[in-house]
Amino acid sequence: MLQTLPLFTAERRQQIATLVAAAGRVTVAELRARFGVSEVTLRKDLIALEGEGKLQRTHGGAIILPHEVTEQDFVRREALQAAEKARIATMATTLVVDGTTIALDASTSALALARQVRGRRDLTVVTSGLRITLELAGAPGITVLMPGGQVRPEALSLVGGWGAGVLGQVHIQRAFVGAQGLTQAAGLTDVNAAEVAMKRDLVGAASEVVALVDHTKWGQAALATFCPFEALSTIVTDASVAPDLAHAAQQAGIALLAAP
Repeated sequence: MLQTLPLFTAERRQQIATLVAAAGRVTVAELRARFGVSEVTLRKDLIALEGEGKLQRTHGGAIILPHEVTEQDFVRREALQAAEKARIATMATTLVVDGTTIALDASTSALALARQVRGRRDLTVVTSGLRITLELAGAPGITVLMPGGQVRPEALSLVGGWGAGVLGQVHIQRAFVGAQGLTQAAGLTDVNAAEVAMKRDLVGAASEVVALVDHTKWGQAALATFCPFEALSTIVTDASVAPDLAHAAQQAGIALLAAP
């Protein structure tokens, strides 16, 4: 008789695979803090997942398989680092000024911010995110503008060249954007070419660009760049700030806000 894995083990391994696919890498220490199991158990998990072709083990953790950077659907991405995203959003609200026009991309980090600005007054929000539009559509003090385009169900976003005309007619004070990766060399990156094009349009229409990225995104580079590192005005991240990120931001004159 075949012996099946206990349900909790299978669920934990699936969550580990999802974390690696979304973040690009993970350490055993991070997994231990998240799941509360021993390093021996986690190493067994990583060995099993590597055998299934879901990741590649490294010293002290695991990384996504080379050339296998994939896009998670919106619901799965929303669940990843949810607490960090909420804290990042709270910090980012200090940069949202009533009476101005801001841009929010279709990222789950931008959705977290949208939920926290519903009570603002005389705020115009330009967004490519369908979920963000639904979140803000009923808020009395907020005007929502959407560029035209094709709906991408994976990201619940609008993409395509139709948006460029709308974005060329508005002046955006600050664009708040999430990303699949952030490095000093590549800047903000994403895995989908159509999404990258829309993000570039949002960034290009804004006077300032604010990156909303948790610590798992630093050091990762996805398919294509939509905003160079030196073009960022502010990076809002969680409390686990890597020293090299802090150094790179200081060198480039980029404000770094770490949400407690």
